[in-house]
Amino acid sequence: MIDLRINTPSLRLIFSLAALLLGYALAEGQGISALYEDLQSDQYLGPVRIETRIVENQVFTEGPAVDGAGNVYFTNIPVAKILKWDPKRKTLTEFRTHSGNANGLRFTMDGDLLACEVGTGRVTRTDMASGAISVLADQYKGKAIQSPNDLDYDSEGRIYFSSRANNPNLAKDNLKSVYRIDADGSIHQLLSEPEIHMPNGVVVSPDEKTLYVIEAHPADDRNRSILAFDLDSSGSLSNRRTLINLYPGRSGDGMCIDREGNLYVAAGLHNIRNDSETLDTRPGIHVISPEGELLAFAATPEDTITNVTFGGEDLKTLYVTCNSYLLSIPTRIPGKRTYRPDR
Repeated sequence: MIDLRINTPSLRLIFSLAALLLGYALAEGQGISALYEDLQSDQYLGPVRIETRIVENQVFTEGPAVDGAGNVYFTNIPVAKILKWDPKRKTLTEFRTHSGNANGLRFTMDGDLLACEVGTGRVTRTDMASGAISVLADQYKGKAIQSPNDLDYDSEGRIYFSSRANNPNLAKDNLKSVYRIDADGSIHQLLSEPEIHMPNGVVVSPDEKTLYVIEAHPADDRNRSILAFDLDSSGSLSNRRTLINLYPGRSGDGMCIDREGNLYVAAGLHNIRNDSETLDTRPGIHVISPEGELLAFAATPEDTITNVTFGGEDLKTLYVTCNSYLLSIPTRIPGKRTYRPDR
């Protein structure tokens, strides 16, 4: 009888590396469609629930963010509104109209609301006590910043945000980019075209050693992946790598991260659009490990799923914007804290 067990450390290492490379080859060669089999999604995600539905003439929801009291703020971009959902009272109200077509939102640890304003090209901070709005970024080196999209921050108060658009006037506008705003107000361009194609979701890892950036270009042969970069103590990036490739399907849009470093990514389509994206990426929440393994998946009901954040008293509730819906999904692992709870 032939003994097929791997008995030496060197052989175990060789086989482990081979398996890892095979996984990367599948992800790079076939996109994500080959990775949905044999997932153990119930170890990470519970059932999808509808929190509320938006009924307006134009609806495209985005940017969920949770404040210290547990309220969920999210945007309806085409009508320039920021909405507020109270999950305890089950009430939906308008927090702000004329929002600058705000997209991604995030609450700081001090309770201020950060917003990426697509329509104005600004990143703003709202003092929630006074309602005062201050502009953190609207230009870089004398040119306008293209449509700010999503953002996150680190414990030093540095804000990382993505900027993307389709038809810029490069005489007046900057390229699609990822920027950093330092605590002193200075703005630094970390990545720009052509090294990136269409940056979208941005997340800092819990240990603040990795910055994740979603690339979501719908055109043929452009990046549709999640990139990872080493993030050093000064906020600089190095060691670019592709965590997972979602091509040829629709890439991720927004994402958040749990305390163990797993990403929760809103991605995929029910129906093809007028571009080269396929339906290989299933529409829903994808849980992806720090090593790039697809761990879990939860389907969402309609196009287009856009963004996700953690909330709830124990940070074990995902809130998901999905076209006209605000959804929630219980999780087994709590999220990285991005706000100070009111206690």
